[in-house]
Parts: sequence; C-alpha cells; structure tokens
Amino acid sequence: MKVDRLVSIIMILLDKKRIGAQELADMFEVSPRTIYRDIDAINMAGIPVRSTSGVGGGFEIMPEYKLDKNVFSNSDLTAIFMGLSSLSNMIRGNELVNALAKVRSFIPANRAKDIEFKTNQIHIDLSPWMGNKNIQPYLEIIKTAIQENKLLSFEYIDRYGNKTERTAEPYQLVLKSSHWYWQGYCRKRNDFRLFKLSRTSNLHMQEEIFIPRGYEKPQLDITDIMTTIQTYIKIRIHKSVMDRVLDYCTYEYFLPDGDEHYIVSFPFIENDYYYNILFGFGDKCECLEPLHIRKEMKRRTHDIAAIYES
Repeated sequence: MKVDRLVSIIMILLDKKRIGAQELADMFEVSPRTIYRDIDAINMAGIPVRSTSGVGGGFEIMPEYKLDKNVFSNSDLTAIFMGLSSLSNMIRGNELVNALAKVRSFIPANRAKDIEFKTNQIHIDLSPWMGNKNIQPYLEIIKTAIQENKLLSFEYIDRYGNKTERTAEPYQLVLKSSHWYWQGYCRKRNDFRLFKLSRTSNLHMQEEIFIPRGYEKPQLDITDIMTTIQTYIKIRIHKSVMDRVLDYCTYEYFLPDGDEHYIVSFPFIENDYYYNILFGFGDKCECLEPLHIRKEMKRRTHDIAAIYES
C-alpha cells in the first residue's frame, strides 16, 4: 500500500464531491479491489469516507468532515503558502509536501491564479549561497528527533575551538539572524543549552526515547541588552562596501565625504565579533574615532601582519 497514493486519494476526495472506484483505479493504474482496500485504510485513519451505489455513485468524504473552501481568504492562503514553501526549502519531509497539497485542495479554481500570483510576489529562500554542507541534513535529523522524542549524540565545538562529546534531548529549532540553532537539555552539563548548528558535528539520532521535561524557550530578543552596551563609532568607508555596511545600519547614518567615500556612524560593541566585522571591510574602511578603538584596530592589524612576516 503506497502512502503517496493514499494521500493523493484524500486530496481528490477533498476536492471532488464524489468519485467512482473505477475512475480512481484508472487514475492510479491499479485494480478497483486495491482502491477499496485504500478506502478502508483511509477510514481506519479517521477520515470518514462513505460509498453510494447506483448511477452517479462512488466514494465521498462525509460532508460534515469537509472544510468550507471559502473559510480561507486569498490573503490567508497566500500567507500559508509562503510560510510552508520557505520552510520546505530547508527542512524537507513528507508532512510539508502533504500540507502544501492539502492547502492547494482548498483553493477554488476561480481563485487559484490570483493566489499563485500573490504568493510569488514574496519569495523566502532560507538556504545559504554556500557554506556548511551538513546544515540541511542536520536540520532534518533534529526535526525528526524533536517529533519522536529521541536523544541526539554529537560533538560540539565552543567559540574557543574546544571539542566535547555531548548527548542532548532536543526541544526546539531556531533560525536567528540567518544562523540556525537548536535548544536541548545537555546531559553532560545537566542544563538547557542553545547549540549553534554550524558548531555541531557527527550528529546522530539515537534509538533511546526520552520523556520531555518542562522548559523555557531561549531568550532571543536582546534588543534591551544591546541598547545598554552598544555605542556608535565613526568610520570612513569606500562606496564599494556601502551595501555591506548597510547590513548593520541604515542610510540615515551615512554622510558623503567626497565622491568616493562616506563617513558612517556605526553601531559597535567592544568585542571580537564587532572588531572582526570592521576587518571584514578590509582596506575600504578606516576607524576615525574614538581614539582607543582606532588604537586597538591598529594593534590587531600589527598582530595580523606579524603572522605573515614570520
């Protein structure tokens, strides 16, 4: 018994008022006897299908079970399509394919073209241009483990390059600022941890099933914290890196400086992450002030140069 055939039959029954066994058999190139077995399986799954005999008879889902297609507005269906489509780019699975098929079954023919047009007006692609090839398969492993309450074993590398072997109960997948994370209860640390997926390696789902424990979602909105520790520095940039600088601040912070450069009031926190952002602009960026950050940039530049001189 093919699951995809059962799903397709359900979609057809949702879309049509009634359809005969022979018509379904011809459609799927199987015998009417096979179709009857499929209908029995669908009934056992909890979807009430009834049959009527005689002229115009066939199978139909009981009317009280069906959803009225007019319940969903064009905007509702467009939003659902965009969400499911963007997620399916990164996390693949039969449930997403089936969900998309079900949503399509709710679209009346006279509204299909308009909904497709509006859906295509916004395209969300979460897949990276390049990078860690393990991200997508690891997302699917974690998603399955969360659904089935199964333990994950893996190696984790901290920000200083230290590698440890871990076992964790997975609870949540998180996409934050184009980076994937997953929250789990780490049995090595006996506490909840937010793991960065790119630092996760040798990930495997275990057969052992865990009993979910109560947990709090990770605090991801750090706007208030950033406001208290963030300051602004003055940098001079070449116009060739303007689009990259705009990833961190808006154009209102740019002041033209001749034909080729801009003076920018740049948001900054004094840590390695932000210093590395400035270095990422290469020789197209100069820190003008404050003086102590300019001196620190100079010191770090000398350290980099010393690596190549030796």
